[in-house]
Amino acid sequence: MLDKFKRRSDELEYIDTGDYTAAEYESCIGELQLVNRWMGDAHTLRATLFREIEAQGLSNFSILDVGAGSGELLRVTAGWARQTNRHVSAVGLELNERSAESINEESKRFDEISSVRGDALELPFADNRFDYVICSLFTHHFVEEQVVRILREMSRVAERRIFVIDLNRHPIAYLLYTTLGKLVLHNRLLRHDGALSILRSFKADELLELGERAGLRDVLVERRFPFRLVLSAAAQAKVQLQDAEARSIRAA
Repeated sequence: MLDKFKRRSDELEYIDTGDYTAAEYESCIGELQLVNRWMGDAHTLRATLFREIEAQGLSNFSILDVGAGSGELLRVTAGWARQTNRHVSAVGLELNERSAESINEESKRFDEISSVRGDALELPFADNRFDYVICSLFTHHFVEEQVVRILREMSRVAERRIFVIDLNRHPIAYLLYTTLGKLVLHNRLLRHDGALSILRSFKADELLELGERAGLRDVLVERRFPFRLVLSAAAQAKVQLQDAEARSIRAA
């Protein structure tokens, strides 16, 4: 039983193979929002990104959510920005056309949110385009080499910092999902893919290694309740600025 948690599973999820109907996908979007709220991704964002913004004293900031799904975390961010008298320009990137449409449909109350279709492996944005770049429950869908490329791309288009939220591959998380999850989840995609997502996810040292392979600087991986990992790292632009300042000091 425990052997399956020693390394990441390479079995593909239904959402990645396209083994679902349009109706199943629509149902999945709704139930997934409930799961994410229950499992605390919004809370994790408040404890990481929002604290960073507060610490920096920013009243205006921009954010890109890579693999944004229906845009739930963008709406959480926009709501928090309004509550704290801040202004945010928020973009959700999705390769899936229906998800990109869903971001706009469900974010009609937020003019500050928009969506773009694009590939996370080659983000369609200029360097340093956004203050912050985030993704949530996204990187476990990819093999290690692809994760490294995604991290590099996130760092490239960020001006300040990136935040990557994903699952912690843990036996208790798997047990809870495959027992309690069956009582509340009805969608076939979520019942199958949710459990497999845990097996495809990371341990802290694995995620840290991928960040280092991507050449990220100031990399930190934290564990967050419940069974979440958060990788944060300085953006490429910030690292370049720090290096330039260091060279200037040495030259002086």
